[in-house]
Amino acid sequence: MCGVFGIHGHDEAANIAYLGLHALQHRGQESAGVVAGDRTLRRHVAMGLVSDVFDQKSLGRLPGAAAIGHVRYSTAGSSELRNAQPFLFDYAGGSVAIAHNGNLVNADELRTRLEASGSIFQTTSDTEVIVHLMAKVPEFDPVQRLIAALRQVQGAYSLVGLADDKLIGVRDPHGFRPLVIGRLKDGYVLSSETSAFDLIEAEYIRDVEPGELVVVDGAGLRSHRVATGEAAPPHFCVFEHVYFARPDSLVNGKSVYRARERMGMRLADEQPAPGDVVIPVPDSGVPSAIGYAKQAGIPFEMGLIRSHYVGRTFIEPQDSIRHFGVRLKLSPVRSVVDGKRVVVVDDSLVRGTTSRKIVKMLRAAGAREVHLRISAPPTTNPCYYGIDTPTRSELVAASHTLEEIVRYVTCDSLGYLSHDGMMAAVGVAGDVGLGYCSACFTGAYPVPLGKGGDGDLVRLRRSRV
Repeated sequence: MCGVFGIHGHDEAANIAYLGLHALQHRGQESAGVVAGDRTLRRHVAMGLVSDVFDQKSLGRLPGAAAIGHVRYSTAGSSELRNAQPFLFDYAGGSVAIAHNGNLVNADELRTRLEASGSIFQTTSDTEVIVHLMAKVPEFDPVQRLIAALRQVQGAYSLVGLADDKLIGVRDPHGFRPLVIGRLKDGYVLSSETSAFDLIEAEYIRDVEPGELVVVDGAGLRSHRVATGEAAPPHFCVFEHVYFARPDSLVNGKSVYRARERMGMRLADEQPAPGDVVIPVPDSGVPSAIGYAKQAGIPFEMGLIRSHYVGRTFIEPQDSIRHFGVRLKLSPVRSVVDGKRVVVVDDSLVRGTTSRKIVKMLRAAGAREVHLRISAPPTTNPCYYGIDTPTRSELVAASHTLEEIVRYVTCDSLGYLSHDGMMAAVGVAGDVGLGYCSACFTGAYPVPLGKGGDGDLVRLRRSRV
């Protein structure tokens, strides 16, 4: 769930990376960092938001025509400076910097093997496993070292890296996490989302393909394949469309805004509600609520106002903090909801604690009825490929019936979008969701999780890079 950015061929590469990270701030608010240089690489990372981590002085200490950057998603555990990325390492082959979005499901197994052979780890992040694997490869070229290392890992990764004056970008063979390529004047840029290109006025070219590694240097851009043999089936994370990506981005070649709007329209057909007004849970619920209101013929209003100085509350590690965060983050508009039958559209319902608080706030503001509509299927399984959903026991839809959830949330009715409806909204025909991973809704994990099989039985470290 992190955000990565890279640029090559610009005299102010670090400054451009700083701007790119601003546009990716929604993907991670725990730490931020940039590595920049030509042959000599320099690093600056710190805990906090991009605007707090960097100033003119710190950016001035990062010269060079190439840079990579990273914003890290805040999670429960491993929230410390040593895990802030990008990482910068020196080894026999030279210096290499790397930034990672995703999660490796065999990281613990590889780490145990590497430590047994003498590797000493400096962080608890599974990203460092990749660098140690690179160091073990008897090959001088860093690109070939990286390819050899990646052939040993399993799971989700979109990486950007710097080595030998080269900018490197790569996606795992299944393409779980996004990574796009753009042009900025005579240089190239890589980013988790196209929203960063809009800010820096770069031209979107295409997505990095699943299993593709691209290298940018003075000779331009060239492509390599990571895996050998037949191409793996693509499994792009559908939750990027549902919640995580910015609505002004293109992910997997599709408009996030339009996909969410179609989810809302389909939701109105599948789960109609007797309402006087449709309101979204901002910000990610806005396009779906617009689609719902349009399809249902019910007025759309902004009945909840969000403070943009508070981060995403579902990521907070403790329930007490999460509840406090909801009160800080959202405030009802009494003139919109007072005396009304309110249809609340949200993108997902995970633990149910946030929805419960929202319903109670709306009732306190005078809402006569509150009908909750979710523009995604019930979240019944944890994700092990880079989205920090809770364990199965913490997911309310995994252990409670619809009626039980209604009673807990205290709403008058609750309706979810079907899996088929979600897939149709993102442009996929049929319930199978061809080309996408929807394991958090179905439990069908495309990459095995380990010897225990079930994620709740396997104690995966899930360090959440």
